[in-house]
Amino acid sequence: MAKRELPGHIAAALAGAGGAADSAGQPWAGRSLEGEGNPLHQFDKDDGQPDPGYTAAAAALVSGEGSEADVVASLATARVYVAIVATLGEEAQSAHGLAADKEADLALVTLTAPDGRKALPVFSSVDSLARWHPKARPVAVYAPRAALSAVSEEAQLLVIDPGSDVTFVVRRPAMWALAQQREWIPCYADPSLPGVVSEAAAQEPAVRQVQLSAGSGVVSRTAGGTLVSGGGSGPELRVTLQLAPGLDASGLQTVAAALQQRLAAHPEFVERVDSLELKITR
Repeated sequence: MAKRELPGHIAAALAGAGGAADSAGQPWAGRSLEGEGNPLHQFDKDDGQPDPGYTAAAAALVSGEGSEADVVASLATARVYVAIVATLGEEAQSAHGLAADKEADLALVTLTAPDGRKALPVFSSVDSLARWHPKARPVAVYAPRAALSAVSEEAQLLVIDPGSDVTFVVRRPAMWALAQQREWIPCYADPSLPGVVSEAAAQEPAVRQVQLSAGSGVVSRTAGGTLVSGGGSGPELRVTLQLAPGLDASGLQTVAAALQQRLAAHPEFVERVDSLELKITR
């Protein structure tokens, strides 16, 4: 059998790293990492296609048959891709006359949302990542691991498939739930939050009634303009206050500011609510 030679660029890279053998002196040449006993990583058979569970949940949301909670639940077991960009810090020439990266940095690609918050883009497929950033390298991870990476990067949002037909934003509470591998309940459907808000509002004599509902920023649109009842990045929770008549503009502002201050100091509310809008009625 003919001797199996390493490609020149690989041989040069190995020589620059200390030789054509591993730390035990076993040669790299002729080795194969293929086969059942030699998986490269847990996604070595990955075909780069979207996770079927996530695809189905996103399609159901667009059609009006699913919910935000269903999409986040599908991500709990979904493989996604994060985008990594290599930046050359210093370039040198190897002993073989080839250009070599003497120093390079790998970094996660992050975004800045319209409201100024940091976001981590995540992709359901290799193709969607390549369309968004052709020079980025896809790294396959489970979505909960991507959520952990977002937390470590101090990001407040996960953005699934930016620039694609369906872009879904996972807000901070859902992102934290994914990272902790626990179920997420949208704050506008959380049965414990009306009591929290009502207790805070009860300290204002002018408040007659409190109602919670989904905020105006929950909805999103597909690239084609179809309205979707979830996946948006704007205000997540709407608190409607019915006030007693007779308050002027200054009085209304005082009541609203006092309620917002109390809610911002409530740990449970802060943990479960990403963003808030107040609506005042008479």
